[in-house]
Amino acid sequence: MAHLVLYDGVCGFCNRAVGFILPRDRGDRFRFAPLQGKVAIEALGKYGKDPSHLDTFYLVVDWRGPEERLLWRSRAALRAAGELGGFWKACALVAGVLPTPILDLGYRLFARVRYRLFGKHDVCPVPRPEDFAKFHFEGVDG
Repeated sequence: MAHLVLYDGVCGFCNRAVGFILPRDRGDRFRFAPLQGKVAIEALGKYGKDPSHLDTFYLVVDWRGPEERLLWRSRAALRAAGELGGFWKACALVAGVLPTPILDLGYRLFARVRYRLFGKHDVCPVPRPEDFAKFHFEGVDG
C-alpha cells in the first residue's frame, strides 16, 4: 500500500518534513508530489479539494488502491507519523486522542507562520538521486 504525500513544494518546512519522512520510511510506502503539480491537481480533484490552498498538507492513503482515501492537515500528519513506526507511531497515537478541531487549530496557526520560520524556495527543490523515483513532479514549473 502506497501513500501519496501532497506538500507545498516551495515551503522550507514542508520540504524538511519530506526529508524527515524519506529516511524513516522503512517500508517504502511513501510517494511525494508538490501541490503545485499535475499529480496533486488530479489526486485532489477526485475529492473536491483545491491544490492552490498551499497551507494544507494532504495524505492520500492507499494511493491508486481500492481503499484510497484523503486525509488533510493534522490527521494527515498524524497518519504519516504513525506509518513511520516506533517512537513516531507512539507520538501519533498520543496526539491522536485530541479532537480534530483542536489539532487543526494548531496546524492552521503554524501554517500561517511557516514561511517566516523556515523560509520559502523559489522553485521546488530536487530530491537526492536515490530518492528521485519516489517523487512526481509532472506539470511543475521550475
